[in-house]
Amino acid sequence: MTSQKVRIVFQPSGRRGDIEKGKTLLEASQELGVDINALCGGKGMCGKCKVKIEEGRFEKLGIQSSMAHLTAWQPSEEKFIDQKEKAEGYRLACAAKLKGDVLVYLPEESRVSEQVVRKAAREMEIALNPTVMLYHVELTKPSLDNPTGDFERLTEKLAEAHGLKNLIVDYSILVNLPDILRTADWSVTAAVWKDQEIIRLYPGCVEESWGLAVDVGTTTVAAYLCSLKTGKVHATESMMNPQVTYGEDVMSRITYAKDHPDSGLEKMRTQLISGLNDMIAKLVDRQGIAGNDILDMTLVGNTAMHHILLQINPEYIGASPFAPAIHRSLDIKTRDLGITINESSYVHILPIEAGFVGADNVGVLIAEELHQKDETQLVIDIGTNGEIVVGNRERMISASCATGPALEGAQISCGMRAAPGAIERIQIDPETLDVTFKVIENESESEHPSADGAKAKGICGSGIIDVLGEFYRAGVIEGSGAFRKTLDTPRLRTNGDGGVEFVIAWKDQSSTGHDISVTQADIRQIQLAKAAIYAGTKLIMRRLGIDRVDRVVIAGAFGTYIDKNEALLIGMIPDIAPDRILAVGNAAGDGARIALLNREKREEADWIARRVEYLELTTEKEFQDEFVAALHIPHSKDPFTQAPRPESKGS
Repeated sequence: MTSQKVRIVFQPSGRRGDIEKGKTLLEASQELGVDINALCGGKGMCGKCKVKIEEGRFEKLGIQSSMAHLTAWQPSEEKFIDQKEKAEGYRLACAAKLKGDVLVYLPEESRVSEQVVRKAAREMEIALNPTVMLYHVELTKPSLDNPTGDFERLTEKLAEAHGLKNLIVDYSILVNLPDILRTADWSVTAAVWKDQEIIRLYPGCVEESWGLAVDVGTTTVAAYLCSLKTGKVHATESMMNPQVTYGEDVMSRITYAKDHPDSGLEKMRTQLISGLNDMIAKLVDRQGIAGNDILDMTLVGNTAMHHILLQINPEYIGASPFAPAIHRSLDIKTRDLGITINESSYVHILPIEAGFVGADNVGVLIAEELHQKDETQLVIDIGTNGEIVVGNRERMISASCATGPALEGAQISCGMRAAPGAIERIQIDPETLDVTFKVIENESESEHPSADGAKAKGICGSGIIDVLGEFYRAGVIEGSGAFRKTLDTPRLRTNGDGGVEFVIAWKDQSSTGHDISVTQADIRQIQLAKAAIYAGTKLIMRRLGIDRVDRVVIAGAFGTYIDKNEALLIGMIPDIAPDRILAVGNAAGDGARIALLNREKREEADWIARRVEYLELTTEKEFQDEFVAALHIPHSKDPFTQAPRPESKGS
């Protein structure tokens, strides 16, 4: 029996198709390649997938669209759609299921803008000792007097000229070996992996070779094309992780795989591999080389991204005791993963520390060399999933805390990713309470962006941190996070839900046609995120028997754009002099590059991953008390002497 299908059209993109009845509008958008914001992965928790259903007959499209062609209104929609919007035909795409033909309009705030990915390679000295090396040899032609096999002839010469012994060869190389040797007149260059296996054979003398280092983040993916001869980064490419349509955070994707056992894991893996191959195509085109010229690849990512890439069921890392399928590093043939570099090469995947502290954190530790330092450092990688490590050469402890949903824009009424139109910097005048802000792709910092400049669409992570700090500094909120309702400013007002909000950008400054504001509930979400980071750090410090750290290192592209003074002011990190806070950019990607260019660092990574102690915060009895204390701004008990003092405002 064939399934019944209905016609759906998405505007303004015009994308359309026939979709099975019973599927949600969000599922239909995923099938048709229409990107709708769904930061919670379609669980009805973020309200970002708001769409409008058009009523009437649309002759040109050949459909009759009606709200009646969707399933009944769901209680989950009440929280995000007010009565006026409901009357206008708004629904949540994750809640409304198809019963008939519909024309769906995506408001601008519900469209996924292209992520602004800022993961440039850091200048750093890396001792060159790549895993793949090139060796040129001149062979003697076989004869009746010396009919030695081609492979034996090649390996004997490599042993004689370069000391390489007991070599093996990849089957795909062996198949073409006779033709390559004879076409090259017995002068060839062998690419050898780990001094063990021949993975490419070039005619003549070749000196340049290429490698690829990749950081697979939950939200973004970055790739660095490097010369294995010089270590130089020749090209960088980045993209949004295409899996974001299945959920913004790790748990959303684990849940998606669990809820769709027949296809969920494969869909997410296929999209990631396809995205990686698109990045590779752009990199090699830019460099003027071929994909099979890339001879080696390293990859880091959190544990969930690791498992999804390898098509390992991630369900068990999402539940106690959070055990991953494997801890140690892996070397997997690129052809087995479907990655379009040299098919005989390997992808080296760095080791995992724990269920929620993955190879990306190991990459950070390789780059920052915490295990070689005398001073005690806090290293925090602030992304969709916050990873914390405190320690030095004597001892290191790591933990994971749920920071991402709020700091990536989810659960914030006007929150969004770092995309064009996102407010990334905010300042509030303590006297007038006037707001100035900076929008991504608008270089001017003005209260009123110019008509030809980018207008505000929402607030991204760095702006969200600024909001809490500026509210506190200017006296807009109390230390508890509550608005000072006695303030005399039109920006502080009661919203349609009866709650209080503060307007950051008026509707004439926004591209959505609505004011961009921060509600009391939004402030609470930011407090929850910053408290999780601080409480986790505090418990690790207590386990180490210390009450201070010598330096704070903030890693991750997100962390690079956080104002360290604002982070200190709100109590997100321990009290420390601002000049002891260092932002290092994409240290996970740096670690992947280091492992690409120095084989000894791969062994070191395995050693580090097993040496770092993991602290599961959810099982710590003191976590809740520390968490509650850290909700206060900057903290209910701990002194913050280095942060700037807030202005006194209101009565």
